[in-house]
Amino acid sequence: VQLQASGGGLVQAGGSLRLSCAASGRTFSSYTTGWFRQAPGKERENVARISWSGDRTVYADSVKGRFTTSRDNAKNTVYLQMNSLKPEDTAVYYCAAKRGAYTVIPSGAGWYDYWGQGTLVTVSS
Repeated sequence: VQLQASGGGLVQAGGSLRLSCAASGRTFSSYTTGWFRQAPGKERENVARISWSGDRTVYADSVKGRFTTSRDNAKNTVYLQMNSLKPEDTAVYYCAAKRGAYTVIPSGAGWYDYWGQGTLVTVSS
């Protein structure tokens, strides 16, 4: 499967953005998906995960209550709605996927097999 992330941009603190991750090549409904971000000089970190069916989501503490991930399998797309953005949310955001349904969705980047190219989110203060 090929992943294409989009929707990044420049936003003021307190604002919102919605990122999209569009999949092609295979039916996306059979893939567990995660969102990651990497700020300059920092390691890539997971911010959200979603099961293949969309019935389970997990969030990092740093974004809990502000970010929401969802998916529309009919459109082969996963979303990350980001509200109340802060300057520390500035990073390149990536979507990642692994084929299959899992009871536990790991947060480690190495678990995921497929990655999008990243989209830059910049939050100004």
